[in-house]
Amino acid sequence: MVVACPSLETGYVSCPIQGPTQLPVLHIKPDHLPVISDASLTVHAGEKQNWIPKCSIGTPIINSTARWFENSEEVIAFKEGRKPSFEYARYGNLTTKVLEEKISALERAESTLFVSSGMGAIVAVLLSLVPPGGHIVATKDCYWEARMFIQNKLSQMGVSSTFVDMNDMNLLKEALQKHKVSLFYADSPSNPLLNCLDIKKVSEPCHSHGALVCIDSTLASPINQKPVTLGADLVLHSATKYISGHHDVVGGCVSGSENLISKIHSYHFDLGSPLVPNAAYMIIRGMKTMHLRVEAQNNTALNIAQLLEKHPMVRHVYYPGLPSHPQHDIATSQMSGFGGVVSFEVAGDLHATMKFVDSLKLPYIATSFGGCESLVQQPAVMSFWDYSAAERAKIGIKDNLVRFSFGVEKFEDLAADILQALQNMILCSHTPKLPSCG
Repeated sequence: MVVACPSLETGYVSCPIQGPTQLPVLHIKPDHLPVISDASLTVHAGEKQNWIPKCSIGTPIINSTARWFENSEEVIAFKEGRKPSFEYARYGNLTTKVLEEKISALERAESTLFVSSGMGAIVAVLLSLVPPGGHIVATKDCYWEARMFIQNKLSQMGVSSTFVDMNDMNLLKEALQKHKVSLFYADSPSNPLLNCLDIKKVSEPCHSHGALVCIDSTLASPINQKPVTLGADLVLHSATKYISGHHDVVGGCVSGSENLISKIHSYHFDLGSPLVPNAAYMIIRGMKTMHLRVEAQNNTALNIAQLLEKHPMVRHVYYPGLPSHPQHDIATSQMSGFGGVVSFEVAGDLHATMKFVDSLKLPYIATSFGGCESLVQQPAVMSFWDYSAAERAKIGIKDNLVRFSFGVEKFEDLAADILQALQNMILCSHTPKLPSCG
């Protein structure tokens, strides 16, 4: 398989892809290293543009709402496609373009579109690539708000849908044969149970039936997984998470072929939710340490998952890096790391689990993940409180489920905090009148 990969000079070269463990070689100018790693791409890809002043190392923030032209001939050259320009900020921005080229390089994709949120990227993809009368096949554990949009909003626009169990190839093939499927959509890993999809295995039947494959890879990050190299047509990210990595900016992106991204971009003009230049700058700044952050988060999460799996007060651990995970072999074959999120079920009910969460000292009780600070939440309380216990159980959200997003704190500190919170949960279950039990 050959894909187009952006070089540091933003030109494209043909790069052979031979699997997730052997990344493509980017042939750039002789005065640079012949092989560029993800670590170097996060720092340098998309930078050193000819519009950036030579005295500036950092990418400037271009806050202008419109691009001015020298004369009428330049306007005509732009309109006829002979001279590139953004003309108006809703159509693009130079600061954002640096960010888009950086993500394209990491994802081994031809093109990337950045928008104001991850959900904005999902909606732009679905609206632009699935026509009225079209059909979507999605996994049952895809991002919940995306599922609600497909079921409740797209259905009003004449788009039908089928939701299948992840990795149930028979159900997928049945849906592909029964319907004229426009798009297959899935999260891998999924949130919060971290199920992993065999992207290559799913892409083959979808393509043979003319369906596009779109993978939301937010839980993995571009460092750990590259769906385009595995056969997906598009890869989505909430850049709010690992990509920016500091819990201080919201954004989303989609990467793929120039042809598909152009279609999405054209539709997105009308949606009118571009990423603002200041946000683009903050994401660029965050990305320069992404490889360091993600490596640390991978290591911490794996070590904590192994610790929890042996603890008597933990009933089950969900983490694709563990051999006990049902898709461990799939994850190992297509991921270079397993991410910083671990979900687990404690030995307790709804209220005992709340006590465990409340007893933690280091993490913030908050939604989101992927940042420098560790975050923890009880999905039954944080995300699905409006649903009954039976409704939650139907989608795999048990009352005793905890989702822990590990930041860049020291492993020993996080481990000690989790162990003391588990111990406090045990004490409170036996002696609820203790002052520390509330």
